[in-house]
Amino acid sequence: MKELPHQSCRTRSRAPCWRAPAGAGFPACGGKVNRDRELAARIVEHLQQCWTPEQIAGRLRLDEANPITVCHETIYQFVYGTKGRQLGLWSHLPRQRKTRRQRYARKPRGLNIPLANTIAERPKEIAERKQFGHWEGDLIAFRKEFGKSNLTSLVERRSRYIVLTRNPSRHSIGVMAGIEHHLGPLPQTLRQSITFDRGTEFAAFATLKTKLGMTSYFCKPSAPWQKGSVENSNGRIRRFLSLDTDIAALPDSDLAAIIQRLNNTPRKCLGFRTPTEVIGEQIAAHIAT
Repeated sequence: MKELPHQSCRTRSRAPCWRAPAGAGFPACGGKVNRDRELAARIVEHLQQCWTPEQIAGRLRLDEANPITVCHETIYQFVYGTKGRQLGLWSHLPRQRKTRRQRYARKPRGLNIPLANTIAERPKEIAERKQFGHWEGDLIAFRKEFGKSNLTSLVERRSRYIVLTRNPSRHSIGVMAGIEHHLGPLPQTLRQSITFDRGTEFAAFATLKTKLGMTSYFCKPSAPWQKGSVENSNGRIRRFLSLDTDIAALPDSDLAAIIQRLNNTPRKCLGFRTPTEVIGEQIAAHIAT
């Protein structure tokens, strides 16, 4: 596998460390942090270590010498407040968004889903990960100045095996063609269903049933957490493919190396086996029969 350069939130970010002047005035957003220079400095230090606000808040409460109670929401307000924006603290967060989304929700998606294809109709064994062959899919977008190119991110729910497909645009026919191309060679037992959100890029989902025999299910509006496996995988993928990546210019060999690296990383949820090993066992079992 091609060796990839080590990446971390520290190397990606250019945000300076905070050295607040004594007596400096700060806005009310994230007020508790802004009023306490020592606390703010500790939070910035932990952010630079790639800790999330929730992890920072939890750890500060465990400090035996000087336990501090601060809500993770207050830390987010500090990150996206005036001083936090000046320091670029957002670049240390897992998603690295310059502006914060509305809490707990996404914009409603406009795709009308037949009742039979809603997530409420998805069999229980899929949710419980009792079977292989059930996937989740999502679109990974990049900055508009690089054009319309994007990736479809696919993850098999039980093995956590990741597949990435290139798309020249968000047109649904092309997105479905990419999924068909990559999942088509798998045994039918390893491509039984797939769960999407309600983005219009998945409007042509019926073609997967026709060509691959896969049933498509869709999350409730504004409920992306219902496809948590692919949301988690997207976070892992963003370590190597940030929003600033010109994905159209990325060589296929580099993309393949990233996929291989992800699928050959041991996972605690798999008993520290790799996704490649787990799904490989299923393919071998199918060939043996």
